[in-house]
Amino acid sequence: MANPLTFKPAPVDPHLELMRRLNAAPREHAEALLVAYDVLQAAHDQGLLDLLHGAIGAKDTIFATAAKYAKTPEGITGIRNLLEAAKILTALDPAILDRLSKTLATATIEHKLEQKTPSLFQIAKRAASEDGRRALSFMTLLLTHLGRALKS
Repeated sequence: MANPLTFKPAPVDPHLELMRRLNAAPREHAEALLVAYDVLQAAHDQGLLDLLHGAIGAKDTIFATAAKYAKTPEGITGIRNLLEAAKILTALDPAILDRLSKTLATATIEHKLEQKTPSLFQIAKRAASEDGRRALSFMTLLLTHLGRALKS
């Protein structure tokens, strides 16, 4: 008959493993640590660490004040509006938003370069162009849907 082997696992000290990892960290993460030190120094130079320290110390006051205002009807409406605005932002296509911002910048530059106010004929000519009609179509659809939403 076989005799059972006695096996006793060596006791593991979790602190030793933590100390080993801590000692190896400067070698393994040297670049990341230097960047972290730079960020920490910049935050200190700008006074952000003092601000953060004060906010942590006053957390009870801050949360109590925020809760007091969140309970008011204006606070509830503001939170609902914020959630609806976030929903609208998530529905927008970033590529279209990028093109829209570039278009807005171009139109602003062109508007500043205009020497005098355009005549009604020039404005009508712009509106009658293919791009002008496309924009007017979008705006009229937007206004129609806005009116429908306001009616209900």
